[in-house]
Amino acid sequence: MTDSHLDSDLPAATCPGYPPRLGVARYLTDEQMAASLADTLQGWDGSSDLWLFGYGSLIWNPGLPTVEAVRARVHGYHRGLYLWSRVNRGTPEQPGLVLALDRGGSCSGIAFRLAGATARPHLEALWRREMAMGSYRPSWLPCALAHGQRVLALSFVMRRDVPTYTGKLPDGVVKTVLRCARGRYGTTLDYVSRTVEALRESGMPDRALEALLERCL
Repeated sequence: MTDSHLDSDLPAATCPGYPPRLGVARYLTDEQMAASLADTLQGWDGSSDLWLFGYGSLIWNPGLPTVEAVRARVHGYHRGLYLWSRVNRGTPEQPGLVLALDRGGSCSGIAFRLAGATARPHLEALWRREMAMGSYRPSWLPCALAHGQRVLALSFVMRRDVPTYTGKLPDGVVKTVLRCARGRYGTTLDYVSRTVEALRESGMPDRALEALLERCL
């Protein structure tokens, strides 16, 4: 699936509920970003290896060096297109969608082990990538690795109290987004397609996400 499916001339206003009214974008300051990271890492000794649970683009583009990558699952959360993207996969006028963890169910993904001795600067870069607008709640989630080990893994859970939380969207809105939305890093369609393909190639296909993509193309 490629960007050739996009119809950038489609009038998004023809779809009820899109584009959403998101208000003014508010970015975390450097101080807020640093405080968020420090709060998340307060139980870490600064040297032990850390686990990171990837469920979306981190699977196919972790963007940081890892010691180990293992198939894994977390319970109590599921993956879905719950976050409006006004920069990376869309614009303020035509927001895109990206994946987030929301309450309920379970989610398969990749657990990455980071070398503790060199992790801090890479985590700072990860925060700039994932936490620019504070739409996620960084959380340490119980994570079952494919070979049976259980670890606490850092992941990013959707905050329901922010304007960019979508809730459950009707297929018509998702279809419009997949046809229209393009941002700094490309289209929503490419983002979703690459995630579907990466999950399938890893032997843990997300049937619900695949079905949504098939319905909305």
